[in-house]
Amino acid sequence: MANISVSVCLITLFLCFTSGSVAKQEEDGTYELRKGDFSVKFTKWGASIVSVVLPDKHGKLADVVLGFDSAKEYKNDSTYFGAIVGRVANRIAGAQFTLNGTHYKLVANEHENMLHGGPKGFSKVAWRVSKYEKGGDSPYIRFRYHSLDGEMGFPGDLIATVTYMLVEDYQLIITMKAKALNKATPVNLAQHAYWNLGGHNSGDILSNQIQIFGSHITPVDKELIPTGKIVPVKGTPFDFLKQDTIESKINKLPNGYDINYVLDETAPNKVRLAATVHHKKSGRMMELYTNAPGLQFYTSNGLKDVKGKGGFVYQVHAALCLETQGFPDSVNHPNFPSQIVIPGKPYRHSMLFKFSIRA
Repeated sequence: MANISVSVCLITLFLCFTSGSVAKQEEDGTYELRKGDFSVKFTKWGASIVSVVLPDKHGKLADVVLGFDSAKEYKNDSTYFGAIVGRVANRIAGAQFTLNGTHYKLVANEHENMLHGGPKGFSKVAWRVSKYEKGGDSPYIRFRYHSLDGEMGFPGDLIATVTYMLVEDYQLIITMKAKALNKATPVNLAQHAYWNLGGHNSGDILSNQIQIFGSHITPVDKELIPTGKIVPVKGTPFDFLKQDTIESKINKLPNGYDINYVLDETAPNKVRLAATVHHKKSGRMMELYTNAPGLQFYTSNGLKDVKGKGGFVYQVHAALCLETQGFPDSVNHPNFPSQIVIPGKPYRHSMLFKFSIRA
């Protein structure tokens, strides 16, 4: 397993990598990257991850993310399966904020609040494939979207890109960038893959062992809006500082996990280990590294009777989401790290997924 310094170097090299070929999708409307028996598929709708195929400890391949059979099903998806969400991920209280003396009223889509950028956020639009390199040691694909001034109520034109790259053995790098063209604007992009390391059709994830390198959370009210406080997890059901099964603590909560963790930092904006997940039966292990300040841990509490790949019907707790991000509703909490992006100072959000086998 490569160490953190090697991973950071790979991300740095990746950010400078710009060559590519003309995009050509597969017959089913997806784009595929492959490196040996490790493959990942995408669709332009929401720049979404459609599948991630990996071997288990016996060499048997399985798709470890929830999703749909056809790319067109992502067009009207309400689950955010595998999508890039934005312009601002997570929730904004009252669908409004004030920036530089101007009050902005956004388009609400969850009661009076905004969730994941509104009813036509970044997960609901078709991104353009600007680069696509299927061959070589580090195959990659880059999606681009131009969000217009006033879109969903947000100020300013914004160019957003997300690049997915396969590196080393069973490693996936995701880099999200954004440039404000003419106005300051909040930006908080997140990757919303639903992970089940036993396979997308293997049942619930409650037996998975998880470790989250976050000593604090941002508690929320009944509408899942942060209160503004930052509180320690030690001794609470949110304490996964040591690896433990999800089922060991989830019953102490009314609905499951849907909370932002304040990730422990070695230095601001540096890539570091955020979480690990282990599925003992298959042996699959996933490590997540990021430069983001927060991590939303979600146990798919809202899934019910969703027909997915191969006709399999997904139910509650069928997957877990680990969405690295800025803190939710940061535009309304001055004590949270700022997510405001201004012209000339672009946004950059890196994720590195390392997959391996552990007994």
